[in-house]
Amino acid sequence: MWNKTISMEDINRLKVVLVEKKRTARWLSMQMGVNPSTVSKWCTNSSQPDVASLLKIADLLEVDIKELLVREYEQFLLSKIKN
Repeated sequence: MWNKTISMEDINRLKVVLVEKKRTARWLSMQMGVNPSTVSKWCTNSSQPDVASLLKIADLLEVDIKELLVREYEQFLLSKIKN
């Protein structure tokens, strides 16, 4: 059983990935056709995009969807290579 309490910061890495990709929340809101305040809520983890939106975001940012969800993505990839 998983006993770890998930804080809101653990849900998604959208803000980090946007910075890594040199994109803004405003750019993403325009690409997604959503209100900028929606993307802002996703970036601050006060709300979460649905799965379909996550897939579209991953495509727009040219990343694996896991990169939007897994906090330590590089370590995650390295662990998969080792196993």
